[in-house]
Amino acid sequence: MQKVIVITGASGGIGAALARELGKTGHRLVLAARRREELERVAREAAEDALAVPTDVTRREEVERLRDRALEACERIDVWVNNAGRGISKRVLELTDADFDEMMTVNVKSALYGMQAVVPHFQQRGSGHLINVSSFLGRVPLVPIRSAYNAAKAALNALTANLRVDLKAEHPGIHVSLVLPGIVTTEFARNALGAATAAGSSYRPPASAASPQSAEEVAAVIARLIEHPQPEVFTNPAQIPIARQYYEDIAAFEEQT
Repeated sequence: MQKVIVITGASGGIGAALARELGKTGHRLVLAARRREELERVAREAAEDALAVPTDVTRREEVERLRDRALEACERIDVWVNNAGRGISKRVLELTDADFDEMMTVNVKSALYGMQAVVPHFQQRGSGHLINVSSFLGRVPLVPIRSAYNAAKAALNALTANLRVDLKAEHPGIHVSLVLPGIVTTEFARNALGAATAAGSSYRPPASAASPQSAEEVAAVIARLIEHPQPEVFTNPAQIPIARQYYEDIAAFEEQT
């Protein structure tokens, strides 16, 4: 069945890969990102009828405009993927107010705007699927230089879980999912705040960390999630025992890293 799917952060990385993956199966796509040229290129590659809507998701009014454009063009929204995000490469004691505010705005508030924009539409229809793309680092601190990014993703995890519980009783037809990628081979690290400083860092993720995945591999997981909704999914199964070990004995886990 063709679904109308909105994807933010669609001009590159996971978002672009997801658009191309979903375009293969005939879904109607509404793609959003700040970079107009790159976004329009991805839209052309994904599907003939894909709609590119340049959007700054850190501005609530633009997220609401994105929703309205999708409804005008497609009359409904079936799936909304909050994928936009940005990293940081600074340790906790190096963070400035501006660094922390940027991480919370790009990674948390943008998703909150998306949730608040689309969920009322889902409630009116009695169905819909919200997907928030978080990070394995929001669960396990494998990379301390990601500090405020990890904190922001942990906040996103909590908001997602609370929304899911809140909707469950009265709106069982609405699915709320959290996606937890690990290390993904995209331009994410190069575009992170403080990336130049971190390049000289001696810190390396422990050998126990899951192997990197491609954006296409993560996109395939999200595409399956759209067909078969579930509350949370780790994109790499190797992440599951790592997370379990961390929460079972935090001190022992950190000694190994």
